[in-house]
Amino acid sequence: MKVLVEADGGSRGNPGPAGYGAVVFSADHVSVLAERNEFIGVTTNNVAEYRGLIVGLEAAAAVGADEVAVSMDSKLVVEQMSGRWRVKHPDLVVLQQEAATLAARFDRVAYTWIPRAQNAHADRLANEAMDAGTGKPVVAEKPAAPGWSGATGAPTRMLLLRHGQTELSVERRYSGRGNPALTEFGRGQADAAARYLASVGGISAVVASPLQRAYDTATIAAKALGLDVTVDDDLTETDFGAWEGLTFAEAAQRDPEVHRRWLRDTSVEPPGGESFDAVAERIARVRNRIIAEHGETTVLVVSHVTPIKTLLRLALDAGEGILYRLHLDLASLSIAEFYGDGASSVRLVNQTAYL
Repeated sequence: MKVLVEADGGSRGNPGPAGYGAVVFSADHVSVLAERNEFIGVTTNNVAEYRGLIVGLEAAAAVGADEVAVSMDSKLVVEQMSGRWRVKHPDLVVLQQEAATLAARFDRVAYTWIPRAQNAHADRLANEAMDAGTGKPVVAEKPAAPGWSGATGAPTRMLLLRHGQTELSVERRYSGRGNPALTEFGRGQADAAARYLASVGGISAVVASPLQRAYDTATIAAKALGLDVTVDDDLTETDFGAWEGLTFAEAAQRDPEVHRRWLRDTSVEPPGGESFDAVAERIARVRNRIIAEHGETTVLVVSHVTPIKTLLRLALDAGEGILYRLHLDLASLSIAEFYGDGASSVRLVNQTAYL
């Protein structure tokens, strides 16, 4: 699917209070598929422009794009991303590399400079972010709603962070209720995620699975955020029963018929274990608890691959088959939003650019 991304960033003072905005359009430039904006503190115009591009590319990935046409009124960003200008400033080197890493995931990304007048949508979003960050009154508008749902108001935004690497994940073994610790590499992944989350800011709470690999990942992030960790047992990984610690091939050899059905039917339980349907029931409970307890705030949820997939499935209101098609890397970040009127949206899936 091809999409159009328009991005902008600004700084009032250069450096000064800064923000970015990005919008993803359908290929015909008619439908708005996603909008993003954020106040990012005191920095320069160029940093804000790059941050707008990065978030625009993340949003394009979240809606399933494989081809992206980017339009910006920053000549510098367009020329640097196109490879025609060198990146000299050390702050921009890091941001350009992050943007390039995101862009490499698409089949094709093209960059075009446009006059500011043609970038009005992203410019408005960036200015709204700067207005909000500096306390300037913002003209009241209907909040951007997910898709065509018509949802209004602010959502409970859940930042869904998968734990870092363990010895079982290195060996690609089923790791459910077992309690392996993070490897040194896994702690490094957690550190990288924590630094990124601290730079983003705006997180009001951290909720985690009780299993050691998730709890340790959450603790590292919480320390960077200046928060405490709340444990919720419903965020634990699937109980794989007799398959715990086995590889895919070993489990298939041990119970060939059950394993085959389990890969297609979410009601099937591993021997002595838990079905994905059972996982979905408890994940719905914890989602409702987080919404009730934290309201219209941003909450970091640190868990495992199946619970995070299930939260994304709930946000998408998707069928059971999506569980078998989503891929989530270790220490990856996804974002799901749940509105008070029952609407929901997915803003991001499997971000790993900070690793």
